[in-house]
Amino acid sequence: MTTTTGASPDRRPPESDTTQPALRQHVVRSTRTSRTWTAVILFVFVLILLLVFVLQNGQRVKVSFLGFGGHLPLAVTMLFAAIAGALLIAIPGIGRIAQLRRIARRHRNAEAPNRGHSDLPGVNGAVRRALRRHPHGGES
Repeated sequence: MTTTTGASPDRRPPESDTTQPALRQHVVRSTRTSRTWTAVILFVFVLILLLVFVLQNGQRVKVSFLGFGGHLPLAVTMLFAAIAGALLIAIPGIGRIAQLRRIARRHRNAEAPNRGHSDLPGVNGAVRRALRRHPHGGES
């Protein structure tokens, strides 16, 4: 009878010098279409909530604004107030976006002479490469 006093034998296959590279998993990227469908589903959900809100708040209330008066359903009145509040936020935001675009355009135009032919608008890749090889328009 033979007894061994030591580590148990290693049952793993011996490692070779050529290890196989790990398989890369394919990552599905988000597309414009998938983002559009996500937005559509979100908007449908919000519209359903608005419909429930309008149906539950149908009682008519007296509304006066800038000398005009009348009776409207409560839900419609509240939605008009929410739209007015959103416009109060959106109008300065639109102004700020326009301001930032103007600044970016100024910086882009100031840097344009330093960039050469590579950023000419409307010039495709082949023409751009040809201009890099012959910067004086093909005159050798």
